[in-house]
Amino acid sequence: AAQAAAARQQLADEVVLARKGVHAAESQLAQLPPPAKGRYLQVHTVDGWNNPFLLVGWKTMTLRMVDPGGGATLPNGVLPREVLRPGRGNKRELTLRLIDLPEALAALPEQSWEYGRVVAVEEDPATPKRQRPEMRRHLEAVIALLNDLDVVVDEWPYGQR
Repeated sequence: AAQAAAARQQLADEVVLARKGVHAAESQLAQLPPPAKGRYLQVHTVDGWNNPFLLVGWKTMTLRMVDPGGGATLPNGVLPREVLRPGRGNKRELTLRLIDLPEALAALPEQSWEYGRVVAVEEDPATPKRQRPEMRRHLEAVIALLNDLDVVVDEWPYGQR
């Protein structure tokens, strides 16, 4: 019980810090075109998704993105690691904390947002069963933060894509 309470408090602290990063990222993300619902609703696989994709775990999340070239520099100058998958551009992944999400999304080039200002979000299927309540709270905090950034959330059902 004490461990669960500590995890909830840590998440609450991260939410407060992440909201501070919202103001800096909002203006950059507002320059992106609105979501093209007719285009992104046709995508049914992670490999086919060409916008940012968040795989949310109980403590961190993995941001998957398409880098059309040149390499995006993300929070604290970290370069994401490349994922070897076929398709347009390079697929890259970066493990983030909630507080890094606004800056990471704002740092992505416009070409990484093929469908407009929309992010796919999915629960991490590798999350241990005992950590699922914490993961769900983390997912809800991620979705709330994306809403604050005026980014549309395409929530992918767990294990169905």
